[in-house]
Amino acid sequence: MTAMSTSPSEVGAVAVDVAPSPSIATAETGPGLRPGRIGVLGIAFFVVAAVGPMAAIVGASGLVFAANGAATPSTYVIAALLFAVFSVGYVAMSRHVSNAGGFVAYVARGLGTRAAGAAAGMAVLTYLTVACSLYGVFSVIAEGTLDAELGIHLPGTVWLFATLALVSGLAWWGVDVSLRTLGVLLLCEVIVLLVLDIAVIADGGASGNSVSGFAPSSMFGSGFGIALLWCAACFTGFEATVVFSEEARRPRRTIPRATYLSIAFIGGFYALTTWALSNAWGVDRIQQTAIERPADFIFAATGEYVGSGWSSIMQVLVVTSFLAMLLGFHNLFARYVFALGRARMLPAAMGVADRRSGSPRRAALAIGVAELIVIGGFLLFGADAYTVLYAWLIALGTVTLLVVLGLTSVAILAFFARTRVERGLWSTRVAPAVALAGFVAVTYLAIDNYAALLGGQGGVARWLLLLIPVVAVAGWVGADRRGRDGEVDFAARLS
Repeated sequence: MTAMSTSPSEVGAVAVDVAPSPSIATAETGPGLRPGRIGVLGIAFFVVAAVGPMAAIVGASGLVFAANGAATPSTYVIAALLFAVFSVGYVAMSRHVSNAGGFVAYVARGLGTRAAGAAAGMAVLTYLTVACSLYGVFSVIAEGTLDAELGIHLPGTVWLFATLALVSGLAWWGVDVSLRTLGVLLLCEVIVLLVLDIAVIADGGASGNSVSGFAPSSMFGSGFGIALLWCAACFTGFEATVVFSEEARRPRRTIPRATYLSIAFIGGFYALTTWALSNAWGVDRIQQTAIERPADFIFAATGEYVGSGWSSIMQVLVVTSFLAMLLGFHNLFARYVFALGRARMLPAAMGVADRRSGSPRRAALAIGVAELIVIGGFLLFGADAYTVLYAWLIALGTVTLLVVLGLTSVAILAFFARTRVERGLWSTRVAPAVALAGFVAVTYLAIDNYAALLGGQGGVARWLLLLIPVVAVAGWVGADRRGRDGEVDFAARLS
């Protein structure tokens, strides 16, 4: 599944490395994903929707403000720059790897079968825990918002399981239906927040459009580390550009454009909106306001600068933003599971796409069942949807993602050092090395500040971190056994 360079020198350099084994050609069990049906904007929609700008602003910006005050906009910019630097090598390697396995496919090509198995275990843990955590916080927001704004009185668990069924159904139905749904929801939430931004900027806010939060003396305060962690968590899902590469039109051009467009939009949108919010309350008051009013400081600012009706619309759109984010995330996760099933790291049935729609329906359904089991298990034992289901699993998922990003950076370095199919020093050496150093530093901050990620909790929740080495070892051993048994060349199937 490799997108090869066309020059004779490059073909010669890569031929030995990527030629698939004979077993690969005969191992297909059914149809694959349908190529050529998603363009730049379609892929960018999936990425931005999976990130969920409205949900991220409402759910995470308060935590970033509480940690780093008026420097929050610049913290989002720094996080965006880190992901942009990582994407330089990521995009360069995408010209030689076109596979729905995303990070796992890159690790397979750069570090081999066993490392790819470890990455696969961690990737599944990342997406399963993050998805389940989002359902937890969604249930709390949906219950309160729809009760207050629409007068619909239903427990949060009802909204949770109904939405899980809806998202699984839309993902099972196919990418085209999901795209239309995401496009409408995403456009609405972006417009609502942009209206707030424009209103605050036009008024000047309480600080007169101050840019003091971008000053170096303000950016790196005592809360910078934990603020950067939450900003990094807000970019989870950006890798969907490469995950959808098998379905992209002209992927060698589409994937780079969609990647940089997505990161630029996400980072710029976060920075603009948080800058407007900091000025709305005042750069000297925003940190304390976020600490004292974490649930409503954004809605209160909207009510003051735009109107109470617009604030009500925003609160309802927070719910739909979560729906869009969950749908985009489910589609992303389904393609990961599809690729791992095709590589025989998961049951082979997961690696078969629907013959008519070209969508990974079995994978989409399996993910819905897995999420149902995990969420149901937590709730069955009386776990609170926010302080336990959300806090514990989002913290675990964030740390696991950072480890996977670091491992992927190593794989990119190894791939270009071995194959030499790209000559650019910046894209093949410098950018991946800088990204690796950045992710190692952020991972250290995440573990060092793990209690803060958990909302001050510790105890049993901290022990969940042991799942990271457990699933990595399980994936390593599984890939090694399958390779020795001659069942499949895992690295080749993910290439």
